[in-house]
Amino acid sequence: QVQVVESGGGLVQAGGSLRLSCAASGSILTINDMGWYRQAPGKQREVVAAITRGGSTNYAHSVKGRFTISRDNAKYTVYLQMNSLKPEDTAVYYCNANVLTTYHFEYDYWGQGTQVTVSS
Repeated sequence: QVQVVESGGGLVQAGGSLRLSCAASGSILTINDMGWYRQAPGKQREVVAAITRGGSTNYAHSVKGRFTISRDNAKYTVYLQMNSLKPEDTAVYYCNANVLTTYHFEYDYWGQGTQVTVSS
């Protein structure tokens, strides 16, 4: 079993910052790609940022230059530093981890989501 838990969401004014954290635990052999997704009301879930085990990153165009994704492989943790937040960043943010388990089974695990609300 693998658990993925996000934290760090909340309410912030436009222009402010938040830092999201996501920790994976359980029967983990290694974690490949990790990423952050978000889903706003009435919209499809979209990728925000992703990072490989080696540290290569990719960002959605809408957040490039404002958000930074990073990870700590030893702690099975991924972070999302969000600066210069805009009301359109309001969404539930989900963490995704591509895990190779100790049973040698590879699977994408999702967290339960954390709400980020940016007021204007």
